[in-house]
Amino acid sequence: MSRLTLGNVLKVAAVFTFLPLLAYLVLVIGAVRKNLKASLEGLLYAGAFSVSVFVLDFWGPPALLALTAWGASGIRSWHLRDLWLPARRRWWKRDPADAATIAVEPAGGQQPVEGSEHLPSAVAWVRLHADRNSGRLPGDAHRTVLHTCQVLDAVIAAEQREPTADPRFEYELDAMARRYLPTVLHNYLAIAPSRVHERQPNGRTPDEELAEQLRILSVQAEALYASRHRRLTAELSTTGNFLREKYGNGEPDAFGLRTH
Repeated sequence: MSRLTLGNVLKVAAVFTFLPLLAYLVLVIGAVRKNLKASLEGLLYAGAFSVSVFVLDFWGPPALLALTAWGASGIRSWHLRDLWLPARRRWWKRDPADAATIAVEPAGGQQPVEGSEHLPSAVAWVRLHADRNSGRLPGDAHRTVLHTCQVLDAVIAAEQREPTADPRFEYELDAMARRYLPTVLHNYLAIAPSRVHERQPNGRTPDEELAEQLRILSVQAEALYASRHRRLTAELSTTGNFLREKYGNGEPDAFGLRTH
């Protein structure tokens, strides 16, 4: 995936234009993306920089504090690039699952997240190749792949019906369905069957590597499912708290006013 898009270029240009205010960038990212953790972290950098420059003297220890906050904000902005510099998948840089990718319209006509219209077919590619090569997959690998695909299908369907608008969640889901799971299966099937029991430099056989990697991916798929469930539960609770605060236990009349 490439980050070289017009929107990203304009954002980076704006950062360099206002480079002296780099200490506020993490705070801006957190506020725009509604990310509480990034907002609190950015507030720390912005507060330290502001106190050093505008409250204290810009010489001596305050200057060191200001430069530290300025540099830390710049470094963390790069670490948080998925939040404000989203990558765009190029058509000529496809993963193994993309060879069988077809456009799939989401149910209900809802606008899917970027690239999510291809996720069901990416998961279908994995399921198809796992079924075709079930005799080559060791132990419970075939069952683990099918379970992971089932969980991903449930998350993808829910995401297409009601997108979370969380770039990090969307990236992890896209990476699981289009990159990690297809690549693990593709790489294992590319190994000659006569060599899957040979010990590698790390002490593991390809069979053991496959089992371990599939276990990790299965756990991650379950984590994505649980994360979305917690998000929906939290949103429902937030709505309930608002309604209870606004209307209390009174019965609204025809004009929406509480009656006692």
